[in-house]
Amino acid sequence: MTAEDFLEGQILLIDKPLTWSSFQAVNKLKYSLIRKYQLPKKFKIGHAGTLDPLATGLLIICTGKFTKKITEIQAQAKEYTGTITVGATTPSYDLETQVDATFPTEHITEALILETTKQFLGEIDQKPPVFSAIKKDGKRLYEHARAGEEVEIAFRKTTIHEFEITRIALPEIDFRVKCSKGTYIRSLAYDFGMALNSGGHLTALRRTKIGDYDVINGISPEDFE
Repeated sequence: MTAEDFLEGQILLIDKPLTWSSFQAVNKLKYSLIRKYQLPKKFKIGHAGTLDPLATGLLIICTGKFTKKITEIQAQAKEYTGTITVGATTPSYDLETQVDATFPTEHITEALILETTKQFLGEIDQKPPVFSAIKKDGKRLYEHARAGEEVEIAFRKTTIHEFEITRIALPEIDFRVKCSKGTYIRSLAYDFGMALNSGGHLTALRRTKIGDYDVINGISPEDFE
């Protein structure tokens, strides 16, 4: 490929490693391309949907004129796999923060788990985690949370197209979910735990698809370099 190819526009499928931020992954590719092809420092590049550092999987990166496609790609349905650990909650709904409460799990059966998934299919009301990048009063929610400030978070409409349980080894429950743009899987984990009359938090997450784009065809930032 040539410099012109990247300036005209490419869609790059990256398999983001654990602990990397989406910003780090974009920067890794950006400076690799600038060095390789002597591209201008203002070379356009961006991702089509953030992945948290504690998540792995598909990060779509667009270059050049294809950065105009980002909004279109972000709007497509997404698929994730992951693990919900029941019996405990955390303020961030995942492993970013420590357990803040524990709950019984003795009553949780496979039948209850499978029946409970039905509550989350279709359009649902979901409250984003307080540890998220949504802005409230000019600040990110996670900035309010880290400062110990109480904030009112509004519910949002989101759609769960598919919710499949793939493994049960309590307290761990593995799942696959296909959902609309704007769905917080951390919130789904928390709400699922509550619906089981227990608690829950997300302990693993991998994005596998965005629309027809599949992580199977992705490569790591290091392999790209």
